[in-house]
Amino acid sequence: MTAVLTKKEKTWMEKVIKEDEVTKYMDGGKDFINDEEIWEKLIDNSNPEPARIREIIQKSLSIQTLEPDETAALLNVKDPELWQEIFDAAGKVKKKVYDNRIVTFAPLYCGNLCVNNCLYCGFRRDNHVIKRRVLTLDEVRREAEVLAGEIGHKRLIVVYGEHPLTGPQYIRDTIETIYSVRVKTRNGYGQIRRVNVNAAPMSIDDLKMLKEVGIGTYQVFQETYHHETYEKLHPKGTIKAHYQWRLYCHHRALEAGVDDVALGVLFGLYDWRFEVMGLLYHARDLEKQFGIGPHTISFPRLEPAANTPFVQETRYRVSDEDFKKLIAVIRLSVPYTGMILTAREPAHIRREIIASGMITQTDASTRIGIGAYSDRYNEQELERQQFELGDTRSLDEVIRELAEMGMITSFCTAGYRCGRTGERIMTLLRTGKEAVFCKLNAVLTFREWLDDFASPETKAAGEKVIQKELEELRERVPEKVYNKLLEYYRRIQNGERDLYF
Repeated sequence: MTAVLTKKEKTWMEKVIKEDEVTKYMDGGKDFINDEEIWEKLIDNSNPEPARIREIIQKSLSIQTLEPDETAALLNVKDPELWQEIFDAAGKVKKKVYDNRIVTFAPLYCGNLCVNNCLYCGFRRDNHVIKRRVLTLDEVRREAEVLAGEIGHKRLIVVYGEHPLTGPQYIRDTIETIYSVRVKTRNGYGQIRRVNVNAAPMSIDDLKMLKEVGIGTYQVFQETYHHETYEKLHPKGTIKAHYQWRLYCHHRALEAGVDDVALGVLFGLYDWRFEVMGLLYHARDLEKQFGIGPHTISFPRLEPAANTPFVQETRYRVSDEDFKKLIAVIRLSVPYTGMILTAREPAHIRREIIASGMITQTDASTRIGIGAYSDRYNEQELERQQFELGDTRSLDEVIRELAEMGMITSFCTAGYRCGRTGERIMTLLRTGKEAVFCKLNAVLTFREWLDDFASPETKAAGEKVIQKELEELRERVPEKVYNKLLEYYRRIQNGERDLYF
């Protein structure tokens, strides 16, 4: 069944893409993804010598972005023992840049209307089995109240389809609504302090508007960097069919003054090695043109979706073994970036990868239907969501598991309000200095969460982590800073909230 676009939708679509906001970033009319060059590098760097791989690892450990030939060499490693060295190095890089912190968040889907027709997506325009809905601002507020007041999240990634009813003005209104929520909790209050946005590519003017209202990280996935595959999966006559409009949306965001941008690929659409190379090229072009790279990179795998046969037909499904490899190579290739492992993955896979020490962010208590947090429906009702989730555990359960691994869950958003964003955060990340700021704030925000939301079992596990972190900080920071930390810590125990360095 084909969905017919309305006149209003067609008129709106004609005005979205601004070609001059694409070509201005291109080099001689060409974008920075050269498919032939990527495959040449993968072929030319086959069978790399172990000594060369170890040199590349050492470069990553100094927090330098890799060259394409270096990443291609890593992707061609065959020796299991050498792969173990890569995994170990990836964990060391994450530890150096981000320490033992894990940031948690939740996705909030505000609407599933979409003018696009992507073959792999449950929300595609022609999928008649999906129950369509756009949240009102009152419904957005109720969702945020559950997330901030019952579950305990401090940051969200808010998700929108590409449609006139969920355009930039609606996104602005929802961000303002979410930031306005303040809910009484067990000992303090809950609020969302960071609203990141996963939305369609926008113009510079629209992104400037969202910057004014306090957009966090602007996240757009290219889905696949392979031009031919992209064209096949995104039918002509849709906005998303324009490869370069999407490719350069992060460039426009940085020009508009948005502090942080986030890249991603949907693994399973094309060869995973090519896609890793594409992510590296993307990061390097942002560095070249703006001096900063992606704040985060995501790497979700293709999952089943209602009435979406393409998922079963793909030839490029990524195995668990290759999934772990691609994460490690991304970590070494773009060593400063945050890396997001989502609840698309089953709990046992998330547990293994988080334990390896390569990940910086993950979601929990995840519900991806429209209005799912306040409606309380069965989360695996596929006709209400974009794809099938692999891990539906609660935030409390996930935090307890992290604590038992010796990791501290950080709800810190201080850096964004203190100006540690953009180029400044990149410098701090590359030198390892940001880890100290974040360690201090992780302790304070974890104290908040344990007192306001934790179950007795999770609180007991968390207390052990906090004591260990306090002992470590006593040795790592000046006495004056440590005393200030203890002062803030006691004030939080007495009910104050949102104290930070």
